[in-house]
Amino acid sequence: MNMLHSIKKMISGEVIELKQLKKIVYKINALEDSFANKTDAELKSYTDKFSEQLSNGVSPEELIVEAFAVVREASKRVLGMRHYDSQLMGGAVLTQSQIAQMQTGEGKTLVATLPAYVMALYRKGTHIITANEYLASRDFEQMKPLFEFLGLTVGLNISGIESYEKQSAYKCDITYGTGTEFGFDYLRDHMVRSVEDLVQRPLFYALIDEVDSILIDEARTPLILAGKSNASLNLFPIMHLVIDSFKDNEDYNYYPETKQIVLLDSGADRLESAFGIDNVYDSEHREFMHIAMQTLRAKVVMRKDVDYIVKEDKIMIVDPYTGRIMEGRTFSDGLHQAIEAKEKVTIKEENNTQASVMIQHYFRLYKHVSGMTGSAVPSREEFWETYNLRVTEIPTNKPNMRVDMETLVYLTAEDKMKKIVEETQKHHNNGQPVLIGTTSIEQSEKYSTHLHELGIKHSILNAKTVEDEAELISNAGQLNKIMLATNMAGRGTDIILGEGVAELGGLHIIGTELHSSARIDMQLRGRGGRQGDPGSTHFIVSLEDELFHYYDEDEFAKYKGKVKADNTGLVLSPNPTKFVYNVQNVIEGMHFSSRSHLLKLDDINNDQQKVMYNYREKALKVENMQALIIDAMHERHNTLVDELSELNVDNASHSINLNEIIDEIKIISLLTSNEENKYASLNIENKDQLKKSLESVYSESLQISNNACIEDEIWRDIQTNYMEILDRLWITHLGNLHHLREGISIRGYGQEDPYRLYSYDALHLFNEMLHTFYRDIIRYYLQLNATKNQ
Repeated sequence: MNMLHSIKKMISGEVIELKQLKKIVYKINALEDSFANKTDAELKSYTDKFSEQLSNGVSPEELIVEAFAVVREASKRVLGMRHYDSQLMGGAVLTQSQIAQMQTGEGKTLVATLPAYVMALYRKGTHIITANEYLASRDFEQMKPLFEFLGLTVGLNISGIESYEKQSAYKCDITYGTGTEFGFDYLRDHMVRSVEDLVQRPLFYALIDEVDSILIDEARTPLILAGKSNASLNLFPIMHLVIDSFKDNEDYNYYPETKQIVLLDSGADRLESAFGIDNVYDSEHREFMHIAMQTLRAKVVMRKDVDYIVKEDKIMIVDPYTGRIMEGRTFSDGLHQAIEAKEKVTIKEENNTQASVMIQHYFRLYKHVSGMTGSAVPSREEFWETYNLRVTEIPTNKPNMRVDMETLVYLTAEDKMKKIVEETQKHHNNGQPVLIGTTSIEQSEKYSTHLHELGIKHSILNAKTVEDEAELISNAGQLNKIMLATNMAGRGTDIILGEGVAELGGLHIIGTELHSSARIDMQLRGRGGRQGDPGSTHFIVSLEDELFHYYDEDEFAKYKGKVKADNTGLVLSPNPTKFVYNVQNVIEGMHFSSRSHLLKLDDINNDQQKVMYNYREKALKVENMQALIIDAMHERHNTLVDELSELNVDNASHSINLNEIIDEIKIISLLTSNEENKYASLNIENKDQLKKSLESVYSESLQISNNACIEDEIWRDIQTNYMEILDRLWITHLGNLHHLREGISIRGYGQEDPYRLYSYDALHLFNEMLHTFYRDIIRYYLQLNATKNQ
């Protein structure tokens, strides 16, 4: 088995990688004494020297040895911190646009200084991405003196700062911030009306801390810039009153594995009766049905203190992976309003999407990406398939002394609770600190109540106490401390052992459930045993845990039918740990498939967005607006001629029909020559006549455009209107794509490839949007020109 493992590692390139890394570290260490003898000025002079080498075509990998020696020596002088060999290895991996798996407590903040320095020498902008703004601010303040000593500029990009402050931050060689804020800035930059309002430069290098959290856990959450919608808010509370009494398997079917809901005939009948509607599936009731389904989703799928909390008359989203409140985020497409109605808080205006980008696609826009985390290996395949990123495990600086105990599986949640409390009490009696990791706020509060009833003093850390998160989590290693926390709370913050704790065995961590992703469990285990500290971890789970709700019912029932347990409810056979980890593996595979599914659909949206943003960027930066108007005329004319050539009189499937073409001829004629009447007798069946008339009116409009003498101020108005029309149509198009996606899984049952269907329909909608855009901007321009010449 060991030999097979070694062969696999050799095939993956991992063994060779580590050998190469050790050679690099040996060379850096060999330079340490000579660099220690250099003056500050001599050290700083390397920055310009390296920049020049890069501009002359030298690769970053060729600079690593000397550049890392410079950074390490500067760090010793400025920060009083010396990079370990393992940190140099991590830095080398990151400079080569890969992912470095480094355990908690290995000093990833200091590791980041190495690739950040090398890539910043290109002077094209290095973005260091952290999991939250607290960590971004902390790392910025801590590392800024080092970078400035070496002659580099450093900025901080956080939410809420002014546009000019963002521009300043992005102009720096190195910019700290969160992935979401960088993504939102990208979207905002594609909605500005003037080049002076842009904040970002072209995306060059992103170094992502907690890379699995951002590129995988956050991947299914699109970044959405939203504006106010006209949807009726009054319908939500009334709809909630009706749907609140709906029952599973009577009025609807719920499939927890995929969180899908299907409305049954009984449910549809009840809606029709309550609202006096003949048929809820008629197209005129599309918006009504959408609100009905979102209200049903709010009732059945969305759980208080798991998916969201209610705070100060507001619904606040809880990040399922970190347990933190997602400040400023709302559920989209009416779901937020449906939950507000369910929880009887003030219903705010619904938002509609104005711009959107998936995290996956945003980071694929960077020329170079690398990342660090303590838990990348389980998702090695996904990192490679989605981002072309290799994962390399970096050895710890000191041997890992943590003891990971065998997972215990109990029949019921009550049996599990008893064991967890018993184990907590046992370690607490010895003075050993205990960190209890839960998968939700609801669960952490349930355990807290139980510990209170037994008189066991403890702290609780979850999204409701996020303000004190870093401080609380850093104190979890003190004598006699018991802390309850969602299993990702405090990610990025070290737990340092208090005096005398190491002698007691270090921090003891109890996991109360397996997460749907093994990586999250790795993160919880990684809270203990940092930098060679002693520590222990123990997962204690039950067959009633949420993980099993997503598993195949028949398979689960089969296993439970064979189960043998002792008098405490501890499952003895069939092999419980093998079973629960197999379930976790299956669920993780489902989530990977779900992300791949979304990525396939979103690839289509993203390709369209690139085209649209390219149109917009041309208009934003163009020096000759007249040329863009003439291009639009050519495009519109050619499209209409093509449609006319392919169109049959009785074929209604094309995006442009004959009546539209006749209207187009009349309107353009009116705007160019004030002579609509000469086309009054156009014959719908005479395509040759229509084609000649099209040629005529567009020839005239092109002649007017080529000869136009329009003042700069009016061209600026045309430029603004060009972008406004594009933005308005794109927002509508995003809504159309969303509704198209909602129906794609149902259509997939017709034995047709749903991706091909979606691709075809999405392209049709996109072409329609472009036709409308050309039509509207041409008419606006010709109208303006006609008014000017009156």
